[in-house]
Amino acid sequence: MDLRYWLPRAAEVAERWGERFGPYTPHPVNAVDEAQFAAAFERFAKRLEHNYPFFHPRYAGQMVKPPHPAALVGYLAAMRFNPNNHAYEGGPATSDMERECVAALAAMFGLPAHVGHLTSSGTIANLEALYVARQSHPGRGVAYSAQAHYTHARMCHVLGVQGHAVAADAAGRMDVGALEELLRTGRVGTVVATCGTTGPGAVDPVHEVLALARRYGARVHVDAAYGGFFALLGRDGAQAAALGLDPAPWQAIGACDSVTVDPHKHGLQPYGCGAVLFADPAIGRHFAHDSPYTYFTDAELHLGEISLECSRAGASAAALWLTLQLLPLTADGLGRVLATGRRTALRWAELIDDCEELTLNQAPQLDIVTYFPTPRAGAATLSAVDAAADRVLRAGMADGEDPVYLSLLRVDAADLTRRHPRLAADADGARVLRSVLIKPEAEQWLPRLHARVAALAAEAVASDAGSDACADRAAAFENVPDALPSVAEESPR
Repeated sequence: MDLRYWLPRAAEVAERWGERFGPYTPHPVNAVDEAQFAAAFERFAKRLEHNYPFFHPRYAGQMVKPPHPAALVGYLAAMRFNPNNHAYEGGPATSDMERECVAALAAMFGLPAHVGHLTSSGTIANLEALYVARQSHPGRGVAYSAQAHYTHARMCHVLGVQGHAVAADAAGRMDVGALEELLRTGRVGTVVATCGTTGPGAVDPVHEVLALARRYGARVHVDAAYGGFFALLGRDGAQAAALGLDPAPWQAIGACDSVTVDPHKHGLQPYGCGAVLFADPAIGRHFAHDSPYTYFTDAELHLGEISLECSRAGASAAALWLTLQLLPLTADGLGRVLATGRRTALRWAELIDDCEELTLNQAPQLDIVTYFPTPRAGAATLSAVDAAADRVLRAGMADGEDPVYLSLLRVDAADLTRRHPRLAADADGARVLRSVLIKPEAEQWLPRLHARVAALAAEAVASDAGSDACADRAAAFENVPDALPSVAEESPR
């Protein structure tokens, strides 16, 4: 898809549409001096160079990647109209698109009925879900895994609701035994199950959480902000089995009370585009409010009438809608993109298991791999792991000729030593390396990525020892053939 052709066409959409209303004279205060703008733009372009190459498979750090080209074109075209999807009169076309996108998301999760909307982020989506939790069960708290995103504890504080962190098991999933002990107290009205923690990508046993919550009269909210689109693969037993996914949690989401998902992650959208869906359409009563100057042009509920947010960019809905025309929410549509990341994570876990230089922190449950440099004999401590991981991160980014970009994850001592008993707990935790394999290009790049990270790990451990004992092992990786040409050989994207 050639953006050099489609972006100018997108910019013309609003102009062609506007011609039907007749000519008018722009006000002089809106005039822009071309020379002044040219100078400002050059400074702007230079500032943007201070960035990481999120588009390239060399970047294997955080959960970011460029939007799909269709999303860029759709966003730019709609942005010229500047629609506001709070009320139908603010953006009739994009409001209709948003409703269609939300319906597609609901079908992806198997929600039989729904009410919902796009949000500016997963944080706001979770805030709305917890707000409904408070309104539905006043005086009762919210339970979430100790490995859940920090937004849940924060939003409980904002809402004045008691938050309860539930212990996680060795795989980073909510411990259902600990959850049941808490539910017996009667203090919890809603349980948050996470499908794809933002650290290691753990998937809570939603099906088990749901059964327990229903037994004790509690609601279930699923935070699938990161992993939600894996429902395209996980709900089908055969497809799930082929990718090593347990279908039970994904099949249970449709019976839960609410779910959040972020199209600006695996949905290939620009930031910010989150979504919240409720299984009970009557839940809109909790958002009931009045406005003296909106909600006049449509008999149906306006999107702003079922939301805590007011103004929301209609361009986000346009971008998602256009993307879904090319990549529908099916296993053979957008699911193919997610399958590459899952395959790559599984393959890298195998390579790490067979590698002396690296140790797998835990088996990947989605497309996030966590690992650390294998400490040298006699120095297997948390502090050694932490220092070596930090050295690998910094050395990879600082290499001007063959850079690699990773991220770090801090793990508590109890969790890390439970998985790796040989590590001595000389600190309260350690940082390990973390790679989110969210880009399909990582699949072809994996041999080179693994070799580079393993070499950096060998150097980091050798540095820790204060000698060159690992230099020979590091040099061995220099002969691994490249999966793709070097940056110097590539044409600009």
